[in-house]
Amino acid sequence: MASSALHRLAALHPKAEIWWDSSPLIYRHWREDTHYAWREHPERWDLLEALGMLGEPSGLFRGATTNPPLAWGAIEAERFTWDAWVRKRARSAASADELFWALYEEVCRQAADVLMPLYRASRGRYGHVCAQVDPRRLTDLEAMLEQARRLRALTPNLMIKMPATQEGIAGIRLLASEGISTTATLCFSIAQMVAVAEAAQAGAKVARAAGKDLSAWRSCAALMMGRFEEAPDFAQQAQALGVSLDEADLRWAGIALARKAYRLFRERGYSTYVLCASMRLGPQVDGQTRVWHLEQLAGGGIVLTIFPNILAAFLEAYADRPLEAHIEDPVPEDILGRLLRIPYFRQAYEEDGLRPEAFGQLPGVRLTAGAFAEAMQTIERYAHSFWPH
Repeated sequence: MASSALHRLAALHPKAEIWWDSSPLIYRHWREDTHYAWREHPERWDLLEALGMLGEPSGLFRGATTNPPLAWGAIEAERFTWDAWVRKRARSAASADELFWALYEEVCRQAADVLMPLYRASRGRYGHVCAQVDPRRLTDLEAMLEQARRLRALTPNLMIKMPATQEGIAGIRLLASEGISTTATLCFSIAQMVAVAEAAQAGAKVARAAGKDLSAWRSCAALMMGRFEEAPDFAQQAQALGVSLDEADLRWAGIALARKAYRLFRERGYSTYVLCASMRLGPQVDGQTRVWHLEQLAGGGIVLTIFPNILAAFLEAYADRPLEAHIEDPVPEDILGRLLRIPYFRQAYEEDGLRPEAFGQLPGVRLTAGAFAEAMQTIERYAHSFWPH
């Protein structure tokens, strides 16, 4: 069991961390569904057992990332239970909006409870669960800070997800100064990643000067690789320039950003972790599906947060495939040169590619924030439907 692909991946660097990229509340459903999908291949069940249960100190997972779509997915997975919870809470809520926020807080709190045993056993080093502030308030610093503090007050292992907008990054600095752990979401450029790390560093310095205990404080910057690669602007600009991008080229684009961010963070001694998120399958190599977002970033002291479907595919595809450290390998020169011809990629790859006031206007930020906002509105409508007044 200990030789599963995920164990071998984690073993390539002592500071590598594997996180669950979904609400911990759906983990049990995923295991059951995967067992059923593999019902004709019981030898694969050992792959699941090798992971250990989510949240157990002896398990492999070290944290979890969530967002509004994933929170809504957790509600849908136990709809009868949540219907009953909201209906009961509606009796004492002062308003429909209060009911909505109480629901969102409860989904986040219960998710964090799953990993609390790990948090306690590791004395706060591991076991964090990300809870995102309302994505409809990307530029409202005061609103985001208020929500962040409310979420953090629920339980100590909630790690606040703040957007990598100019205002969100200012919030990361302030929250770090209070000793509140954060993950920056909506990172689509090296400029954003560096700005997040600098803000967290500055905030932590203030906290230490004030005598705050930062032994359980964490900072991550989430690079959304797959969403970066899939942005329509990328394909449109490449086509306009006559640059052909196949699936492998797209994967190299996300990998190139992650490798550069990792190198810069190491060189500058940032305490912030590069968190590689939004992973995708591919490319096809010799007729077989690979997971380059994991394979090509192996060997780094980074956080790899993995979607359930990617996790299952990786366990199968790499059950007998060797894994080696690649994160410090250079991106092939011909591929990087071709990618740098495209303004969309060049702006993201160059550290001075854009100014902080432009962070919120990046195509990936706008598209992804829109999807997150739509999911938050779905949760809000669901809660409001129980409001009796």
